[in-house]
Amino acid sequence: MDKNSAIGMGLIAAIILVYSIFFMKEPAPEPVKKSTKTTTSAAAVPTASPQEDSAATAQRVAQLGEFGTLATGQNQTTVLENQVLRVSLGSKGGKVEEVELKNYKTWDKKPLILFDTVTSQQEFTFQTKNGRNIRLSDLFFQPSAVANLTIDNKPAKSITYTAQVAPGQSIEQVYTLREDSYEVGYQLNFRGMEGVVAQQPIQLTWTDELKRLEKDIKQNRSHSTVNFYTTEGSFDNISASSTDAETEKIEEPVLWVANKQNFFTAAIIAQNSFANAEVSSVYNEADTTQVKKLTSKVAIPVQDALSGKAHFTYFFGPNDYDVLKNVAEGFDKNLELGWGIFSWVNKLLIIPAFDFLEDFIPNYGIIIILLVLYIKLILSPLTYKSYISMAKMKVLKPEIDVIKEKNDGDMQKTQAETMALYSKMGVNPMSGCIPMLLQMPILFAMFNFFPNSIELRQEPFLWAHDLSTYDVFARLPFTIPFYGDHVSMFTLLMTASTILYTWSNNQVSTVQGPMKFYSYLMPVIFMFVLNSFPAGLSFYYFVSNIVTFGQQALIRRFVDDEKIRKNLEEYQEKNKGKEPKGGFQKRLQEAMKAAAEQESKRKKGTK
Repeated sequence: MDKNSAIGMGLIAAIILVYSIFFMKEPAPEPVKKSTKTTTSAAAVPTASPQEDSAATAQRVAQLGEFGTLATGQNQTTVLENQVLRVSLGSKGGKVEEVELKNYKTWDKKPLILFDTVTSQQEFTFQTKNGRNIRLSDLFFQPSAVANLTIDNKPAKSITYTAQVAPGQSIEQVYTLREDSYEVGYQLNFRGMEGVVAQQPIQLTWTDELKRLEKDIKQNRSHSTVNFYTTEGSFDNISASSTDAETEKIEEPVLWVANKQNFFTAAIIAQNSFANAEVSSVYNEADTTQVKKLTSKVAIPVQDALSGKAHFTYFFGPNDYDVLKNVAEGFDKNLELGWGIFSWVNKLLIIPAFDFLEDFIPNYGIIIILLVLYIKLILSPLTYKSYISMAKMKVLKPEIDVIKEKNDGDMQKTQAETMALYSKMGVNPMSGCIPMLLQMPILFAMFNFFPNSIELRQEPFLWAHDLSTYDVFARLPFTIPFYGDHVSMFTLLMTASTILYTWSNNQVSTVQGPMKFYSYLMPVIFMFVLNSFPAGLSFYYFVSNIVTFGQQALIRRFVDDEKIRKNLEEYQEKNKGKEPKGGFQKRLQEAMKAAAEQESKRKKGTK
């Protein structure tokens, strides 16, 4: 590794370090667990509302006015179920009461309830022409029998909840669940209600106290937020890493709003649009049973409900790219794949390869090893080019040492003469650095892929119980600043392999002094940074380092330093007396030469 390559490596390492701190929302060690109550799924049997005294009933009836006849009744629970979802619906309010993701468990192996009436509340409110605010949750609806349908050539189940306000006037809520889908269709219809309902938007307020689903609650919090997408194609969210309560108002029409966690999302998508929205986020750091409290307020044009156009889709499911990309426009952004080119590397290169391997191999540790081999095969031309560049620097080391000795500490003059030597011998000092820079998109893509890959969730490998979070090889009786209170063995292996890889590079490099020390320091810094990152990421880098080390050992066997030296001398003889070609290298050489001349004049002027 020559000096320019070492500087390039240092810049890459610094960028990764900054990226991991400010963009990756680095997880911290798990806090001390408090005792929690077990959440159980609601039974699919009718449940009676509590008895109320006649005075309270009469008061509520009076408050509801023409809707007073709908103020009493019994709540009946009906279940719509397919292969992946179990959705419980209640006749009081005609609303979703509970959603269970059947193929997933919480970190402590309990049923994964993504939505329930204890921690999640949805309130539809509309205004009447006489000034009353009516909440659908105050009304009792009559459920229809569950109907079997066919939608897009797939079996589906549907149920309609009807609240008969007066003859010819009713409120309908229709829920539809297709086979093998995480989407629940929802329609809100105001039939014959033009003379009753005011021309004001219907307000949906969704309050969601996110339950703890993952072992590392701080990692879960750092990836949990409210995302939203406008009809103009703009995606935005509340900062997931913020520790303060935050609120944002969106005045333009909104297509969807999503309560996004590390690996799961609950969302509502409009077929047309919501008129506007307001979203907020807050959490209590001391409460280890709750991740965050997210609130969304969206405005539904009342005319949509009056004309039968208030059609929506609920999504309750995993942050799986293959699932999210088919839900709605921009919905795949609920999976954090990085920004710009890093996202496209994941979508076009990493995820297809991962999905392909997943179809044939059940062990995710083996999949990661094969993924490394796949990436290394793609990058092998760059690896070879980088090594050849370092080999050229190595054979020129005797001449470079003579230049250093002649200039006796004059760095600018040494650099200028070194660049002149490179130009004369046909060596591009940037050719060792550029291949490393070209690998950066894949490097950053992996930083986003592994912490957000639901495929690794709760998947064990060797001593790691869950590749989606850090492995705990040993628990420390104290906390080390910036490191934590645990030892991640995969991170230690990654550090050791990086030092081995650095040592291997230094055997063919010209780097000396502080730069050489710095090349060994960076792996130690990353040991602290990555100790609380997912084990899958650390294991990937460990395997990647070992494979790269093997690649370089193989290349070294077929690279003849004497032949390289001969080629350089032939280039020098062939181009003797010729001016160096234009381009970046020539401009860099001229700049260094000018800087050296100015420094020489300055020194003479001070004597």
